[in-house]
Amino acid sequence: MGLLAGQGRREVAPPAADRDLLETFHAAEYLDALLESGAGRWTHEALSMGIGGPDTPVFKGMYEYGALAAGASVYGADLLLSGDADIVFNPSGGLHHAGPARASGFCYINDVAIACQYLASKGKRVLYLDVDVHHGDGVQDAFYDQNNVMTISLHETGRALFPGTGFENEIGTGEGEGYAVNIPLPPGTFNEPYLRCFEEIVVPLIGAYNPDIMVLELGADALAGDPLAHLKLTNTTYKTILQRLLEFEKPLLMTGGGGYNVDNTVRAWAFAWSVVNGDHDDMESMNFGLGGVMLESTDWMAGLQDRELPVSEEQKQSVEPLVDKAIARIKELVFPFHGLNRQD
Repeated sequence: MGLLAGQGRREVAPPAADRDLLETFHAAEYLDALLESGAGRWTHEALSMGIGGPDTPVFKGMYEYGALAAGASVYGADLLLSGDADIVFNPSGGLHHAGPARASGFCYINDVAIACQYLASKGKRVLYLDVDVHHGDGVQDAFYDQNNVMTISLHETGRALFPGTGFENEIGTGEGEGYAVNIPLPPGTFNEPYLRCFEEIVVPLIGAYNPDIMVLELGADALAGDPLAHLKLTNTTYKTILQRLLEFEKPLLMTGGGGYNVDNTVRAWAFAWSVVNGDHDDMESMNFGLGGVMLESTDWMAGLQDRELPVSEEQKQSVEPLVDKAIARIKELVFPFHGLNRQD
């Protein structure tokens, strides 16, 4: 489709993260276990670190893949720091569940935590926004007592979905109190209440925090039809979020994340890239038959942008009161730390 070429954009090959960089977040013994497991030498000690569980299978080259994904996110951060780019997208990143010494949720090396930590080490105030359907627990935990990285996660409630965390009262500790923000959403959440959360919570906090750089984990598993989750978004929500983020005129590092309906994920990330490059209107007017041609699917035969989905009264009644309650609770708990009130 020509989305990777054109004026003002380029595709680059990143280096893999070296061991010293990975050890700024991950424990040495854990990295050793990843390396050994990926080479066919899996042990009980590795299993105790989560390596080889149901959602963290062992595969050949797992360490090398994680190091390359992390290297791409940090290389993207360097491009932003140097001014060589304003926006960078690493679709292979967004591995937000991995802990310093534990694999979790298909994530082995936490590239986004490493990138945020790297940016903070350069004296930058970082805003980390996670729109994956799962709570960004690994990144939140990494900065829970710090105020140089604000973490904001919109996700399906932990009462219904892995990893079972990310409730409104998780707001950070010590110097980080008020800098961890969680917006748990009920199953069935659709575009309008999701965007209301974004406008009423995320936008005011970005304005108050005034970050130097923003990091966006753009998981596509919040889209309707994902087999592992229960939200009902269309990718037009991502379009709105990206356009609003660009209005802040801050360098932006985007990564991929979850997304287990492959057709929807391919289309969502291509659409997101077209949005940040200003190509989305042209792409839609050309009306590529992506459903039938590129994706070999009859689910959606038009362009990159999803069709509108109907919302029933029952769905509205089951979602909107819970979203309103969450918004009010977050404003009560978090806004005072940033000089904001409930009307902001």
